[in-house]
Order: sequence, then structure tokens, then C-alpha cells
Amino acid sequence: MKLLVVAATQAEIQPFLDTKADCDVLITGIGMVATAYQLTKKLLSNRYELVINAGIAGSFDRSLALGSVVQVASDCFPELGAEDGDQFIDLFSLGFVDENETPFSNKKLINPFQIEGLQVVSGITVNKVHGNEASITAIQQRFATQSESMEGAAVLYVCLTEQVKCLQLRSISNYVERRNRNAWNIPLAISNLNQALITIVNSFS
Repeated sequence: MKLLVVAATQAEIQPFLDTKADCDVLITGIGMVATAYQLTKKLLSNRYELVINAGIAGSFDRSLALGSVVQVASDCFPELGAEDGDQFIDLFSLGFVDENETPFSNKKLINPFQIEGLQVVSGITVNKVHGNEASITAIQQRFATQSESMEGAAVLYVCLTEQVKCLQLRSISNYVERRNRNAWNIPLAISNLNQALITIVNSFS
């Protein structure tokens, strides 16, 4: 199986890179725009049977222990829309996009491909990670979501549109709260992410 591993930064998957696994790797840079551009460019000249997006993430769900490795099966762009006073109107409610227009399903990006052995969670993809109590409360009221990344939905959007099988693999490095780096555990998240990534890539080789 021809695989492509996609990550925002090299540091997130360096232990995997050190194994010199037999697959292609794409480091996109941070954020949705860079990720969508780099992945689309890659897919225009290469055909893959599976794209694996690997990275760390924040969690709204404190039942997920730091270092937990999960697969994000649904994702979305929660900032895409307009403000009307204290209210937020999403792109679909504004009437610009139908909520079931490809690649969306009920306003979300749903990944039909899942693997056994990893917890399935929902996610949101943002340009600005949440670190304010009011905005955290507001986003949790709008979405019953568990994880937050800056690239996941971009990968899923491209892959669903191009009909390429994909997997979003995330390891929880921190809880979504007011910024507190002392409470993060990035080394553990990276270690566990890469162990899972190595195992998964080997299983498809």
C-alpha cells in the first residue's frame, strides 16, 4: 500500500522519521492554509492509497489522559462564518454552502475510514487555539467536541474531496484551557504518537 504521512512540523514525527519507514512524508507547515496547499500539490502529482495525518492536539475532554492517541473521525471549521452581536452564524446557516454539500455531511467532515484499537473522537480545526474561558465555554456550547488541532479538517477536506482514504491520528498534549505550558506534556504526546504511527504504518506495509 502506498502511504503518505502528513504532519505540520517535523518535530512531531521525528522518531518516526528516524525509522526510515518505506512511505512518503509531507511536512506542510502549521495551519489550515499551508496544509491544504501542500497536500493538494502533493496529490496532484502522486497517487496514494492512504494518507495519515499525524500530530499532537489539545483536548476539551479531560477523560482523555495526556498522551492518549486517538483517531479523529469527524472534524469541522468552527470559525467559518459571521458574527452577529454575541451570536455566531456558520457558513451553512448563512446560506453560502449546503450542509450536505460534498465533502460535508450535516455541516461536518466525516471520515468513513477507521482502524481498530484506537479511540474514536470528534475534533475541531482552528486558526487560533482556545485559551480564554469565555471562548472555550462558547465553543463547547456550539460543538460537543473532544479535540482541537490547526490542520486536521484541512487534510480531511482535501482527502474527502479527492476521494483518498485518510486517517487523522492525534496524541493529546494538553487540555484546552487558559494557556499554561507547565501543564502540557508534549514529550509524552510525541512519544506515544510516534509509537502508534510506527505500528500503523508497519501494519499497512
